[in-house]
Amino acid sequence: MAGRLQAELKQKVPFRDREQEAYLSLLRTADILQSQVEAKLKDFGLTGTQYNALRILRGAGKEGLPCSEIAERMITRDPDVTRLLNRLEKRGLTTRVHDKRDRRVIHGKITAAGLKLLSEIDEPLDKFGRELLRHVGQTKLQQLIDLLELVRRVNV
Repeated sequence: MAGRLQAELKQKVPFRDREQEAYLSLLRTADILQSQVEAKLKDFGLTGTQYNALRILRGAGKEGLPCSEIAERMITRDPDVTRLLNRLEKRGLTTRVHDKRDRRVIHGKITAAGLKLLSEIDEPLDKFGRELLRHVGQTKLQQLIDLLELVRRVNV
């Protein structure tokens, strides 16, 4: 009998091994969760990547961060942080300033409008995130966190 993921993917051939099944299961799960969060963020006119960048800049404080550091902190890598910040800046959610010591370095900073938007998003998105994973239970969530950290440790 086919496993659940095999059935979801309408795959007739069994997976080659557990590693392949685990890998594809991670990708499938991440895609489903990301799609649901993206749909929620659409209500606020943001993509997941834009939201992630705004949260990073909020955490950085008024000093902001160099674009290269924003890129390093992103949950999903975006090779063009400059273009991402351009879109956020056009909406008045971020600004960019040249570093005083090295004019080649550009710092992204969140604006008051960006902070206001995040404050509007925080509660509904936190609640949504809890609802998405509530059925798993606290003990299993901790096990999942531990397992995912183990997987990342080997591959970082």
